Amino acid sequence: MNKDWSEKNKKMQSLIGREATFAEGIEALIDLRNDLFVQISYIVNPYPEEAFYQMPFAGADGYHSKTLAYSMWHIFRIEDIVAHTLIGGDEQVLFAGDWQMKTGSPIITTGNELRGEEIAEFSKKLNVKVLFEYCKAVKDSTEELLRSLAYKDLKRKFSDEDKKRVIDSQCVSTDEAAVWLVDYWCDKDVRGLLKMPFSRHWIMHIEAMCRISNKLCQNARKGADPIARCGLSCNHCFLKSWCGGCRTAYNTCSDAMNHPDRVCPNTSCCKGKGIDGCYECDALVSCRKGFYEYDDVNAIKAMALFIRKYGKAELLKTMDRLHKEHDFEKIQEVLGNDLEEGLAILEKTRLGRN
Repeated sequence: MNKDWSEKNKKMQSLIGREATFAEGIEALIDLRNDLFVQISYIVNPYPEEAFYQMPFAGADGYHSKTLAYSMWHIFRIEDIVAHTLIGGDEQVLFAGDWQMKTGSPIITTGNELRGEEIAEFSKKLNVKVLFEYCKAVKDSTEELLRSLAYKDLKRKFSDEDKKRVIDSQCVSTDEAAVWLVDYWCDKDVRGLLKMPFSRHWIMHIEAMCRISNKLCQNARKGADPIARCGLSCNHCFLKSWCGGCRTAYNTCSDAMNHPDRVCPNTSCCKGKGIDGCYECDALVSCRKGFYEYDDVNAIKAMALFIRKYGKAELLKTMDRLHKEHDFEKIQEVLGNDLEEGLAILEKTRLGRN
């Protein structure tokens, strides 16, 4: 489990367990959920449609054997059912907002009953952008419920009538892979539900989503040019595990993510000029577009200038040497913020003088 998420989860559980810190614990839970939801948005916003129904770990034992779209549906259907049908006894967000029709989902269940290729086919039917909006609506609704809870509510148990209400909703399949959920939820008290569907369940599935997305990015990068349009060596970027780079459809580059169309100014400019990269542009030295706008990433322009002089292959070899010597995370840690200094370091490394 992600260390930061795990620590936040432990802190939240400790806080909600004491009446004096219960309200603080609820806010800690909401803070954890916000962190986790950001991870979903990082996947939904830049990735292509086909990413959401692919199963790079099909047949594996674990949550990562599913699809990205299925994972989103599953997390928030369970939360919607538990928050509204079980705890609140009111209408689920799915039905109140007509989200089944909007998302294109053929089911109203949690999806536990789906297997193998059924998961992929189900995922293809979903409008992922709308699904994301449904997820956000469920999250917001649940957090209203959480803030309305009092410490005494934590010990609330569920009756046979509560259980029947869940069953009658037909939101849990009678398939053996799903029906156990009803007893699982109803055997807990409210505190137990806060620990699982509303927190730990998120962590497990979102970690699986990150694993799926990382694999899709790695697959996309195979055979792709490892040099970004701006000159950055994607092989040596700290984002390389979960970014496919601007040469693929899986681009989560930090600068691209800052633009609505998810295309950074360097890429759009190069495409407009019909050139492979900024290193082929006469205006490179004085350019302040995209990554070159930031004075603390002059290291990237230094790489582009190096490519202009020696070529991409030589940059990759030089970066390999530099990484072996310094084991850096971000290239500016080694090349610094001064353009000329960065170029000098690359030159020395190329000649083996470092």
